[in-house]
Amino acid sequence: MTGASTRQEGIKIWNPTCHAVSSLEDVQAIRAVTFDPTGSFYAVGSNSKTLRICVYPDLTASSVGGSVQQPKVLFKRMRHHKGSIYCVAWSHTGNLVATGSNDKLVKLVRFDPDKCNASGPDVDLSFHDGTVRDLVFQKDSPSGTTLISAGAGDCSIYLTDCQQGQPVHAMAGHTGHVLSLYTWSGHMLASGSQDNTVRLWDVRTPRCIQIIGSPGSDSGEGSGAAAVAVDPSCRLLASGHEDSSCMLYDIHGGRPLQTFKSHSSDIRSLRFSPRNFYLMSGSYDCTIKLANLQGDITQAIPSATIAEHRDKVIQCRWHPSDLSFLTSSADRTVTLWSMDNP
Repeated sequence: MTGASTRQEGIKIWNPTCHAVSSLEDVQAIRAVTFDPTGSFYAVGSNSKTLRICVYPDLTASSVGGSVQQPKVLFKRMRHHKGSIYCVAWSHTGNLVATGSNDKLVKLVRFDPDKCNASGPDVDLSFHDGTVRDLVFQKDSPSGTTLISAGAGDCSIYLTDCQQGQPVHAMAGHTGHVLSLYTWSGHMLASGSQDNTVRLWDVRTPRCIQIIGSPGSDSGEGSGAAAVAVDPSCRLLASGHEDSSCMLYDIHGGRPLQTFKSHSSDIRSLRFSPRNFYLMSGSYDCTIKLANLQGDITQAIPSATIAEHRDKVIQCRWHPSDLSFLTSSADRTVTLWSMDNP
């Protein structure tokens, strides 16, 4: 990819800190975490097939050096899937929780936040022919609530009308497992795949409008795009790759800005902070890094380790408004962290 460069030297010293507020432990690895749109709850899905919904605590009561608490679990369903829960998403209306699994199913749970319980029967979506690796709800979809899901098998990306419980479109193009999805601007979608590409889609059409090769793909190298995210301004795309590289891409300009490496193993999760200043990444090297994007993002970007797990980090998610975040890990825990001095 012409125009891209790798930045590693000349990075300014930057030392953000955070502290653990709460931690939940399961009997198996925890893959999936997400906040509800208000930030009042968060959902946790694990390899033990268990789905939990927890209360987001009052962070004013937490302090640096204080004891790490157990979160309050409002809702727990064991054997929610027949396999491991790989991904979880919460609808923008706040009343639907979707999960995907290696049992090839997507499950929709109607969650009543007032009663803190499921209302009505679950809906099973069984059109995937492989592991469901990621799913997201399309914001402001014309049909009400549209779910986008993808994974292994035929590697298609499915758009589903949740009111009807039926797929509306199947978007083909990827030739490797789809590992990550991110939607923005109501109708735009980014997908990252083991085929070493990130694809941009317009779901109104629906069709792929751009294919972005991973770093090194021009020379016949490159690696799978395990994580994708778009910043709040909808101008900057970040992709995290299995070779530990992170690429920043100018969506409007249609060009890569730079590639950098702050991790030593696969990047499995990426998210921009709510106020657009930081990029958080979680990696199989057991660390969560924070990149400071407040300067010139074509130059060397300050990056620091802000949290660690005892095993691989699988997902990380910012709170919708606070500078706090969730991380899930193969060490069988999900931890809520609060930033001290970003």
